[in-house]
Amino acid sequence: MTTVYYDPPFDDEARRNHLYEGDLIVLSPTKSTLAFCQFAKELVKEAFAPLDPETAQYHLPVEKYAEILGKLKPTFIHHPETKNYMRNVLKGWGCDLEKTYYEVPKLRSSTSDGYLTTGIAYAWHPHRDTWTAALPSQINWWIPVYELRADNAMTFFPQYWDQPVKNSSSGYNYFLWNQQHRGGHVTKYLKEDPRPIPRPQEEISTSPEVRLICPVGGVILFSAAHLHASVPNTSGHTRFSFDFRTVQLDDIAAKRGAPNIDSECKGHMLRDYIRPTDLTHVPEEYMALYDDGSEKAGALVYEPAE
Repeated sequence: MTTVYYDPPFDDEARRNHLYEGDLIVLSPTKSTLAFCQFAKELVKEAFAPLDPETAQYHLPVEKYAEILGKLKPTFIHHPETKNYMRNVLKGWGCDLEKTYYEVPKLRSSTSDGYLTTGIAYAWHPHRDTWTAALPSQINWWIPVYELRADNAMTFFPQYWDQPVKNSSSGYNYFLWNQQHRGGHVTKYLKEDPRPIPRPQEEISTSPEVRLICPVGGVILFSAAHLHASVPNTSGHTRFSFDFRTVQLDDIAAKRGAPNIDSECKGHMLRDYIRPTDLTHVPEEYMALYDDGSEKAGALVYEPAE
């Protein structure tokens, strides 16, 4: 059974363990998360000026909109201030900064009424992050930048926590994905998205579902093994949010995490994570625990163009 906890008094280890067992956690805004959201909002406003970012889609051709996102999202990821905000957020929530590693935060957008749902603004079908090579110990942190609505949020399907889903993850190799399917070319996918993103190969029951609505700067925490999706946006407002993923060194070493009940992908994301204190990567000796031979092809990490 999945339990939803709001502002639980857990320390970081207990919090991770609850997520590994299928629970969901919602945290209230803090000074550090609100500051991070304000930073993201200023970048978004600047990118779409003089239009209101939440309704700019109604005033721009989709090609121009994708072009704006294609510049905005990497700016957010690689901005030097982003790393400072990440360190403050993780410290504020009691993470051990010497043992916690994070993947760079990603700015997300979900346009309304099917305006742009592919490529740079991909609308996610039901999936587990483990299908795309996330470690079982990965924790997802998801934060709305503008007011969140029930018809532009995320949804979770708790009945599938311990129920396998037939899916196409066996055809996914993370290292080949780094080499072939990342980069600025995704802004050209305006109507269809040809990338081999793992999908369910059976009908997913969407009832019951859980839509968690938190305020701006609030955090929704879930495991890489939770089945979740983007809610089809019918709100009339583009949803902007950002998320990042963390792993903890002790859990990596012990191979501790959520159960893997249906993922058959190849490769792993462990080389992508950095430590907030000094921006170093997970030590190489940990890679042998997860390498499966697929690392010999493709690119171990994605190197964006300057």
